[in-house]
Amino acid sequence: MRYRTRVTAPAAALIGTAAALAGAPSAQAAPTAGEPAATKRTGTPGPETLGDPVYPALGNDGYRVATYDLDFSYDAATRLVDAKATLKIRTTQALSRLSLDSHGLDIRSVRVGGRTATFEQVAEKLRVTPARPLPEKTWTTVCVEYTADPRRIPQPLTGWVDTLDGFAVCGQPNLAHTVFPCNDHPLDKADFTFRLTVPAGLRGVASGLLVRTETLSGGRTAYTYRSREPMATELVQITVGDYVVKERQGPHGLPLRDVVPVARAAALEPALALTPGLVEWLEARLGAYPFETYGLLPCNSDAPNAFDFTGLETQTLTIYKPNYLLQEESKIGSHMMHELVHSYFGNSVSPATWADLWINEGHADFYGLLYRYERGWADSLGLTTLEARMKHTYAQGDQWRRDSGPVAAPNAANLFDSQRYLGGVLVLYALRNLVGEDTFNALERTFLDRYRNATASTDDYIAVASEVAGRDLSGFLRDWLYGTKTPRMPGHPDWTVTPVSASLAPGRRSTARSHDNSATL
Repeated sequence: MRYRTRVTAPAAALIGTAAALAGAPSAQAAPTAGEPAATKRTGTPGPETLGDPVYPALGNDGYRVATYDLDFSYDAATRLVDAKATLKIRTTQALSRLSLDSHGLDIRSVRVGGRTATFEQVAEKLRVTPARPLPEKTWTTVCVEYTADPRRIPQPLTGWVDTLDGFAVCGQPNLAHTVFPCNDHPLDKADFTFRLTVPAGLRGVASGLLVRTETLSGGRTAYTYRSREPMATELVQITVGDYVVKERQGPHGLPLRDVVPVARAAALEPALALTPGLVEWLEARLGAYPFETYGLLPCNSDAPNAFDFTGLETQTLTIYKPNYLLQEESKIGSHMMHELVHSYFGNSVSPATWADLWINEGHADFYGLLYRYERGWADSLGLTTLEARMKHTYAQGDQWRRDSGPVAAPNAANLFDSQRYLGGVLVLYALRNLVGEDTFNALERTFLDRYRNATASTDDYIAVASEVAGRDLSGFLRDWLYGTKTPRMPGHPDWTVTPVSASLAPGRRSTARSHDNSATL
């Protein structure tokens, strides 16, 4: 994961935005049993929020998405994408109108259930009024045709990455809807199919497995990919470029594929060849890799402003800046492990809300650090053991809680700072010290098994930890996750916390990370 600068308003202002949405006609609640029958027949506008505590205006209610079919046609001369997004949805209330998250897309038409629908773009919502109201608990399709210009909205305001020969996408945390209209929140995971039509000399690749290749007129080719497991919108990867797909085998026959710029394939091979060993190491700790394939996408751009991170865990295909992967193993191995861990924590088990981000990033850094120290690689502070790094982090605990809030209580301005990364590692380290390594390992696997292909909250993690440990750990973990003071570290009564100094601006951004400025670098 990486830090995003797109939303900088205080959390209170964002919550006010959600309240305003909830009070507007576009966000009326579903009719209750006591409301007139006419209201039930005609429905009401679906709420334009899913109530996320960090991004309260993100997502839409009144329906859930089962599948997305995305059909992209790329024109290399104009650099434009002609697109059609077809969503299969199931309503959860009677709807007179529904909304999708959408921003920066030139919408041409919308159809609901095959019938032309009226629509309007209001801020970052595409409001759709079907020809007929949609009854509760009914299946239908929403088809949106549009044109997108990957270069129009400069980073970091867009999920598009403009490369030398095409594009890639990075929707995390709240920018997938600048690429395709969607219900842009991890709570509404869905199956995806991608059809990418590209001119001669280019290759289209997406998350999931290649299921069809079509040769079209004019030298164009269409590639169709399908995800075997459900996916959050923020994890979608779609890329077009002058690529070669390099295939190799991972543990237990797992198909691995890397999508590499043709001109740099040989130079990048030493980094790409590390993946099978990384997967094997992690499977020994967390169980079988949860998806149908894995690989790296060093997309064809090293420009400083191309994207604001080093690597990002899009599902089944982690995107990197190529130059980063040209370094020696000791410089990149633990970061590659960090991103691989996200296949388990973040992708397979997605956060129920963005306030649960510490589960993703804390675990990614935790196992990334373990991998680093096992190999004797010093970290960015010159430390070579997890205990030494945690003692250093522990000393900063009260300062971080003052400057960035508790570990599990971020806002939009400080979501991706060190408190969610190293602060999350510290919580996991304290938990492991308390319950012992065997119990900790068991609860990790139980959590992953129970919430595979779904979402999970901090409360869910606490409940699993208590269940597996055979005792109530809610008080212990809530102190670590939500307390304003750093608790005592189990097993290290001598560790001390440095007194708080003059505070940095609330929501400060860590100078020790840039996704990537995770502790594993």
